[in-house]
Amino acid sequence: MSPELPAPQGPIERLPEEWEALLSSWGEPKFRAKQVFGWIHGKGVLDPEQMTNLPKRLRAKLAEEGLTPPLEVASEHLSEDGTRKLLLRMHDGRTVESVLIPQGSSGAEDPIGGEEPEDGRPVTQCISSQVGCAMACVFCASGMAGLKRNMTAGEIVAQLLLGRDRVAEGDRLRNVVLMGMGEPLHNYGAVARALTLMFHPDGLGFGTRRVTLSTSGLVPEIDKLGADFDGKVQLAISLHVPDDERRSALMPINRKYPLGALMEAVRRYPLPPRRRITIEYTLVAGYNDDLDDAGRLAKLLEGLRVKVNLIPMNPVPDNPLGPPPWDVVEAFHDRLWDAGVPTFVRRRKGDDIAAACGQLALAGEKKKVRVPLPTVG
Repeated sequence: MSPELPAPQGPIERLPEEWEALLSSWGEPKFRAKQVFGWIHGKGVLDPEQMTNLPKRLRAKLAEEGLTPPLEVASEHLSEDGTRKLLLRMHDGRTVESVLIPQGSSGAEDPIGGEEPEDGRPVTQCISSQVGCAMACVFCASGMAGLKRNMTAGEIVAQLLLGRDRVAEGDRLRNVVLMGMGEPLHNYGAVARALTLMFHPDGLGFGTRRVTLSTSGLVPEIDKLGADFDGKVQLAISLHVPDDERRSALMPINRKYPLGALMEAVRRYPLPPRRRITIEYTLVAGYNDDLDDAGRLAKLLEGLRVKVNLIPMNPVPDNPLGPPPWDVVEAFHDRLWDAGVPTFVRRRKGDDIAAACGQLALAGEKKKVRVPLPTVG
């Protein structure tokens, strides 16, 4: 994997080879680069004074360089089910949300999948990539105030450094999902650098199977992600409707990249052996939840290496749309299974603190109506 990355915007974004070039210009030996990178990404230390194996002159220089945490925890909410939502404030006062989700043993589909760790309960962190969102999907709270700005790679990765310190004792931050606020592929350069930092073995060291990126369907960027990372980034597609007319009403991006183009991008994605692309399907009562929809979805996915995550819509303020009854969810699930499509129902977690799928929102921002709600029934 060797994506062409934008220049780092701050110290936390530098890779070891970039630290090596900078430190060499300061007259420092090459091995210091690995030490600095390890302190930041391996140990989560962003105060140069705590980097005890570095000489005092270098610690002072790092402080001058602006090595400081790019965000802080403004508030924290703990759900009854153990889900933890962090409100994170950045240097310009903007805030985003990130969620730590402990994975239980109920058999519900894990956003990532893979084997259980040998020690501790696995925790998935859902991270944000933008302040707000420009996609205006009507079932999601993140875009209600529009897009305010992109996050930097440092801000994206810093969510994990903070999250790793906040998992419960004995648990382990195991998986990452870019399913928080924003459309990750709309901020491609920063996200690509953040992914490269996440995967680095001298830092956070996440395996590629453990990081999932969710997109509403930006076709050129899906192709670029596949090429840049050899298809090793786990891909999730927010699909939600199996026909263009209704999907465009629910997700305006479909007008630019309709289902035909999106499905071709899914077919082109260079999946490694034994992996599948996740298809996310939010069930909206009376809109996309009947058995005919399930049949059309199965037909659309025919021949693709995919699995489906069904997500009964979570409540969103000022939005009358909602989930179907449980028997409708089960019938939809069974119809897909009978058609040979691996299908799972995503467990609702954190909804008592507005931390469930589709509920992350910009704190204190006014609602910005972007598209009309679709007609249901």
